Amino acid sequence: MTSTADITGTGTASTATAQRRLDSLAAMADDLAGHFELVPLLERILRHSMELLGCDSGSVCTVDEVAGTYTKEVDLGVVCEAGRTFPLAEGVTGAVVRARAPVVLDEYARVPGGHIPEPERSALHGVIGVPIRWNGAIIGACVVFSRDAGRRFGDDDARLLELFAAHAAIAITNARLHAQAAERASEAAAAAERERVVRDVHDTVGRGLAAVLLHLDAAEIPAARAAARAALAETRRTVLGLGPALLDGRSLGEAVGLELSWVESTAGVATHLVTVGEARVLTPEVARQLYRIVQEALTNVVAHAGARTVRAGLVYGDTSVTALVEDDGRGFDPEALRRGSPPAGGAADGRALGLRGLVARARHLGGTVLVDSTPGWGTRVRAEVPYAPDGVGGAGRERWRVLVVHPSPVVRAGLVRMLEVTEPDVQVVGEIPDPAQAVEAYGLLHPHVVLTALHMPHVDGVQLTSYLRSADPHAAVVLVVDSVADDRVREAASGGAVGFVTRDVDAGGLARAVVAAARGDQLVAADLFASGGAASEGGGPVQRLTPRERQVRDLLEEGLPYKQVARRLGISIKTVEKHVGAVLRKTGAPSRAALTALPQA
Repeated sequence: MTSTADITGTGTASTATAQRRLDSLAAMADDLAGHFELVPLLERILRHSMELLGCDSGSVCTVDEVAGTYTKEVDLGVVCEAGRTFPLAEGVTGAVVRARAPVVLDEYARVPGGHIPEPERSALHGVIGVPIRWNGAIIGACVVFSRDAGRRFGDDDARLLELFAAHAAIAITNARLHAQAAERASEAAAAAERERVVRDVHDTVGRGLAAVLLHLDAAEIPAARAAARAALAETRRTVLGLGPALLDGRSLGEAVGLELSWVESTAGVATHLVTVGEARVLTPEVARQLYRIVQEALTNVVAHAGARTVRAGLVYGDTSVTALVEDDGRGFDPEALRRGSPPAGGAADGRALGLRGLVARARHLGGTVLVDSTPGWGTRVRAEVPYAPDGVGGAGRERWRVLVVHPSPVVRAGLVRMLEVTEPDVQVVGEIPDPAQAVEAYGLLHPHVVLTALHMPHVDGVQLTSYLRSADPHAAVVLVVDSVADDRVREAASGGAVGFVTRDVDAGGLARAVVAAARGDQLVAADLFASGGAASEGGGPVQRLTPRERQVRDLLEEGLPYKQVARRLGISIKTVEKHVGAVLRKTGAPSRAALTALPQA
């Protein structure tokens, strides 16, 4: 017969165990909130699970079923070669994936292909592993080991460990999403940097070289005049999106050899070109970007290195080609340069900009750049890119497909050229001269965006937008308009057009509008509603906003979504939407994105 003391003692122990579980789950919830570093999160989750299972050893792995591998992310209490990748035919994780369910073993010695070495291997006995799932797929495994020879894991242990695995799934997914967001932000920054550099080249270098030519013409210095004319021609080719002149009719190796000759004649540096492997015919884009990388590296040698010798190399491998530039100059501290500290000799801004350009060019082709430099010991630049880049900006990445519709072949060619030169993530999949054929072409090509004009004969932009939206309610149409005073601009906006640019828009503005439309945003070129667009629907002056409407507008301009605006102001999301509607009506802006271009009312 059970005594009252026994009952009380059992109940107290059960309550303590339940409380420990609640405390562990609460701690994990706090850990997951706002943290994205994967390994520390998985370590904390694993520690909690081991504590509640009465064990001191375990591991967490991430799984890639498509590749047939798993990676050891975290090991605690055992040596499982964390950071290494193994085939799914091995280890507890492989057994869990094959079973697609929890796996329990009485002895670690029964694990097929286990990675824990002796003598620690013999000290482990009971093993339990559960899958980490997300959206029905196995993305990892959580494993706990026991050193107690009498410990036997059961169904309750499996359910408890699966609960921790669910938290691990959240941590893994959040970390991946955060990494993707960081990568996209980095790519957006690189695109913005490319656009700024092109603009600077056009506005400063080109204009400055033109002025130099005028002075040299008057002074009649033939050699200097010839060099300046060549530089101006190359600047114009860059702005127009053309390849380097030295690549016209030449291989990459020949072009690099000519660049080395320029280094010798300009800086008096001894040069040497080495080619390894059988040279291949490269695609124009691969050859152009690699040449530009070598060119920038050699320019840095001439401008900053103070080197006696420089060696360039081209290595043709099985799947990729590598370009190397090495010098014996003064070198620099790459970390100091990234922090903005000027290196010895100055010119930090120019050199940092050049290094960012090298990385952006290689990343555009799915490649990599490594810069190794030590003060006083020279610099080595190594750029490797695949022969056949899969997409743009990384392997497997889809480009934004654009259909251009306009009756004028000159206008079509201009729009296509502006997009292709400015935005590598855009692919023009079709050019249609007859707007009446656009709906059929849209159905065949499935573009992300249709770029057309507001005014065209027979079928104008308003009608075409209506036809496309009838065929596909999600069709994204960007219109080129003549004037902001045109009443049909607002008619097109109300009909579903998601983007507008004026005829004098630059290439960067056009690309931004198209990419925004492809991503599902509404973007109006900043100058579209800056003047005439500030009129109300009745043509009168902008109606004055209330203080609350001003607050809503200011927060929208900061880029906050409706939910955060509501939280900041202490109002409901529905009330925010109501105020946004009032702001749009009073200002005459066709979309939220257009508000930032309007004068304060």
